[in-house]
Amino acid sequence: MAKEMKKIMITGSVGQIGSELTMALREKYGNDNVLATGHRTQPSPELRDSGPFEFINVSKRETIEEVVKKYNIDTIYHLSAILSGVGEKNPKLCWDVNMNGTYNILEAAIDNDMTRIFIPSSIAAFGPETPLDNTPQETILRPKTMYGVTKVAGELLCDYYVKRFGLDVRGCRYPGIISYETLPGGGTTDYAVAIYFEAVKYKNYTCFVREDTRLPMMYMPDCLKAALDLMEADSSRLKHYSDFNVTAMSFSAGELAAEIRKHIPEFVCEYEPDFRQEIADSWPNSLDDSAAREEWGWEPSYDLAAMTKDMLEVLSKRHQEGKLDYERTKSL
Repeated sequence: MAKEMKKIMITGSVGQIGSELTMALREKYGNDNVLATGHRTQPSPELRDSGPFEFINVSKRETIEEVVKKYNIDTIYHLSAILSGVGEKNPKLCWDVNMNGTYNILEAAIDNDMTRIFIPSSIAAFGPETPLDNTPQETILRPKTMYGVTKVAGELLCDYYVKRFGLDVRGCRYPGIISYETLPGGGTTDYAVAIYFEAVKYKNYTCFVREDTRLPMMYMPDCLKAALDLMEADSSRLKHYSDFNVTAMSFSAGELAAEIRKHIPEFVCEYEPDFRQEIADSWPNSLDDSAAREEWGWEPSYDLAAMTKDMLEVLSKRHQEGKLDYERTKSL
C-alpha cells in the first residue's frame, strides 16, 4: 500500500511530532513528494530547505484546498493541533483549530479523492472515570479538558467518515511524546521533555506535576514508527480506525528523575504542581495496546532506560558544543 502514497501533505509540520515526521517521510518517499505546512512558526532551515513548505490555516478550508490542488496531494498526516495546556488557557482557539481543522481536512480528502489520512488522537481522550491501569481499547471517554473533548469528537468524526464515505482514516491515541529535537509545545506531558534539557544544562528542574504522577509515554522514534506502520498496514486487518491505543512505557515523574540521576548524579528535581496536575490526574497510568499489536503488528523499541541514555547522550554532546538551544520559560 505504501507505493500508493505519492504526494503527501503534513499539517503542523513545525510542531514536535510534525517536524520529525516530515523528515522521516521525505527520506522514505522523496523530498519533493512531501509537502510540509505550518501556520505562523517559521520552519527550521533543515525542514524548509529539504522540500516544499507552505503556510496554511487549517481553520480556513480555502487555504487547505489551495495547496492540495497545487501539489496534487493524495495523502495527509494531520498533526496541527492546540495541545492540552494551551487549550485550557484558550479553549475557543483549541476548538477552532482542532475541530474545524479536522473537519476541513476530512472534507478536503473527500472532495479530492484522497487515498489515506492520518489523524492522531491522544490519551487526553480519557477522563477520571476511565480505568487508570491498563486502560482498555474500548472504554468510557469523558475528558475534562477542551483538548480531550476535541480528541474524542475527532475520533468519532473520523469513524463517521470511514463508515459514511468510505474514507481511509487512521489514527492512534498517542501517550506523552519525548524528543530531543523539538522543545515543549504546551502539553501536560511537557515535563518529561523539559526535564532532560534542564538536567543537562542546569543540573536541576522544577517539575509541574507531583513526584508520584505516572503517565504512559513514548520516545519519538517509536512515535514515528507507529504512524508509518499504521499507515502502511493492510486495511483488511483493521477492525479499528482512528482510535488505536499505543504505548511504549509508563513511569512516574520521580522514576524519570531517578533514571536521569544514574547518568547525572548531581541532578536535583523539585516538584511544584500547577494547573496541569489536575489534567494529568485525569489521564491513565498505563494503556492496553493489544488491539494495535494484533491488527497491525505494533511493537515499540524503547523503554525508560534506553530512551534516557539516548536523550542524555545527544543533549550532552550539544551542550558541550554550545549548541543546546534551550532556555527556561515561565509556566503557562
